[in-house]
Amino acid sequence: MDLTRRDFVRTALATSVLSGLAIGDEPGKPAFPGLTVRMHQPRNLEFPVSELKGPIIPNEQFFVRSHFAVPQLDVNTWKLKVEGAIGKPLELTISELLKLPQKTMTATIECAGNGRVHLTPQALGLQWGQGAVGNAEWTGVTLASVLNAAGVKKTAVDVVLEGADSGIIANPPSPGAIPFSRSIPIEKANRDEVLLAFKMNGETLPASHGFPLRAVVGGWYGMASVKWLSRIVVSDKPYQGFWQTLDYSFFERRDGQPTLVPVQAMSPKAILARPGLSEIVPAGKTSRLFGAAWAGENAIDKVDISVDGGKTWAKAKLLTDPKPFQWVLWEYLWENPTKGEAAIVAKATDSKGATQPATRDADRRTYMINHLVPTAVIVK
Repeated sequence: MDLTRRDFVRTALATSVLSGLAIGDEPGKPAFPGLTVRMHQPRNLEFPVSELKGPIIPNEQFFVRSHFAVPQLDVNTWKLKVEGAIGKPLELTISELLKLPQKTMTATIECAGNGRVHLTPQALGLQWGQGAVGNAEWTGVTLASVLNAAGVKKTAVDVVLEGADSGIIANPPSPGAIPFSRSIPIEKANRDEVLLAFKMNGETLPASHGFPLRAVVGGWYGMASVKWLSRIVVSDKPYQGFWQTLDYSFFERRDGQPTLVPVQAMSPKAILARPGLSEIVPAGKTSRLFGAAWAGENAIDKVDISVDGGKTWAKAKLLTDPKPFQWVLWEYLWENPTKGEAAIVAKATDSKGATQPATRDADRRTYMINHLVPTAVIVK
């Protein structure tokens, strides 16, 4: 059933999101059970991958990435502004958005710096392990439907998504206080996998995940899925904002020359949820290796497992239907492991043949971290 404005406001009030609090942000009630704190303010929390149980991550366990403090927003006065290279500037209330055809899709969101703790030497930025990623069911309206209502001009090149959160960045230095914003090319903006979402896993979007409205850009790293969405600007020139030039960018080699380009689509990647680092595995008994894999805009084709640090490989079993934009769960039954130390490696390959590299590409700076990382376990 489509969400109505009355349902939206009632649920929002019941979960305290109108005051800028997330679900469970009440005295004596933990809002994010079991999540690892990577930064207290602004709040950045990592999902412990050892807790992976099924394809959907519950809202209260979904990782939290914030560049600034959660903005205080009231759904009764909030409006989404749409402007720029369009025929009809818009200011849309939540009621008007809810009247548009609604769409629900399952999508994986991964922070572009997920896995940064594995970089050597240590890189600047939040030291994420492997849990700055999650898979959820998102409900909203397509960005394309809003752009169609605004009448995008033929000269349009980029669509800039701007959040209500803002602040000053010290390194690299920002030009004063700036909002978080990212652009996507007009071609991607018009695809069905780009949503303006107001529900997450069937519930009103929590404040920590962008209430009352966030973008969900299927197949792209999380920096594109702008939270607390407040403004959309259609540009007839390539957007060169702070968050895709000085930050969230990497070097691409063109004619041998490194050129900065914005981080966009996710790379294929597999993570091992169990067993965890230094976990004891019983010798001589079958042990279940379990995890998830994703490939951005492509589907996962296979996951290969090595228990000897990458010397030999065996194919894992995919437990869920591999589809673009969302992860797949996998398992491998490790038979008769022998005593000693073992290094487990999971390697994903997508439907177009792209696979995880054995070593890190320094041109990626501190982003798009999908090189193979062994997990050491003890067999005894």
